[in-house]
Amino acid sequence: MGFVAALIFIGIYCLLTMRNLIKLFIGVEVIAKGVSLALIASGFERNNIYIAQSLTITFIVVEVSVVATALAIIINIYRHTKSLDIRKLTRLKG
Repeated sequence: MGFVAALIFIGIYCLLTMRNLIKLFIGVEVIAKGVSLALIASGFERNNIYIAQSLTITFIVVEVSVVATALAIIINIYRHTKSLDIRKLTRLKG
């Protein structure tokens, strides 16, 4: 569980310090990997490894759809602003 906490804290640190959309997205993915590892570890500790594996697979399926949507949004933001800096997103006010 220490490695799970390390992954989640690294992801949160990345979210708080980075300004590039791709780096922020990588931080979100690191947090997601920590959560999936936590699901597996908790299932192993409670001797319910099959339930934990099925929850993790479901989490991965949902995560793939979130990844596809987020990357599409990032690509559209880059096409519109020609930058991946989040400070440039203030020009998108409508």
